[in-house]
Amino acid sequence: MRNNYMYGRGMASREYKGKSLLKWVDNYVLVDIETTGLSPRKDEIIEIGAIKVRDNKIIDTFDTLLKIDDYLSPFITRLTGITNEMLKKGIKQEEALEGFLEFTGEEIIMGHNVNFDINFIYDKCESYLDYYLKNDFVDTMRIAKHVLPNARNYKLETLANYFDVDYRNAHRGLKDVEITYEVYNKMKELAKK
Repeated sequence: MRNNYMYGRGMASREYKGKSLLKWVDNYVLVDIETTGLSPRKDEIIEIGAIKVRDNKIIDTFDTLLKIDDYLSPFITRLTGITNEMLKKGIKQEEALEGFLEFTGEEIIMGHNVNFDINFIYDKCESYLDYYLKNDFVDTMRIAKHVLPNARNYKLETLANYFDVDYRNAHRGLKDVEITYEVYNKMKELAKK
């Protein structure tokens, strides 16, 4: 059963949120979500894409669409290619979050501008599951700012272009994690030079 939002408790402060790490890791779960908007409080997750990485190799994937009560805005459909019809076939928020948590376990979570994803997942886990997401996380955007201090900007598309990584079909969960995985490894190689 969905809890009422109690922002005086964990959601406002996210007091149990994991630590942001600035280090190279070889074992992690890379995640990207698509949402109905930018507010973890008001908007919903519509897609979760993730890959599990061991010793820098992809060993498993997680990809699911989530049902929502409202209709998607035309902007979100244009951006992601996700339609209301597609979401009708999605799974319930609770099931998707439980599946993601099972897939992730206690692994470090990675993503590009991952604070956005972590905050959404944290708030939705608290709201739908009465669970606190405590995993530490690595933000590839933060790493990029150290590896490429003079970059024009740190958008995933900019970094993908810089490293000659195919950016077509972006703004879908699983595709974005695959792009981020490639960019992360290219930054790691560059940092070793």
